[in-house]
Amino acid sequence: MEVDSPYAMIYAVVSRIPPGRVCTYGRVAALAGLPGHARMVGYALHGLLPHSTIPWWRVINRAGRISNVYAADEQRARLQAEGVEVSDEYLIDLNRFLWVGEEAD
Repeated sequence: MEVDSPYAMIYAVVSRIPPGRVCTYGRVAALAGLPGHARMVGYALHGLLPHSTIPWWRVINRAGRISNVYAADEQRARLQAEGVEVSDEYLIDLNRFLWVGEEAD
């Protein structure tokens, strides 16, 4: 994969989200220099290999909800293991756990 490909830029941002924090698909896109491409972030994360070290579980939707229909329970378990509180409805308090990062130069 090219270093400056959209997916590589997305993976670079997601890799910077610290344990115990979450970021939204849209914010990841903006930080990767791809504003308005939240869906592309979802596609990129869905395309990761099963044993990838990129912390895909730290990305949630803008409402603060886990929206990964393929691995919602796994995502919740991984977040909870890092200290993120996740409700029975798969909601996360963005005021407490949101990582905003910094805009790309």
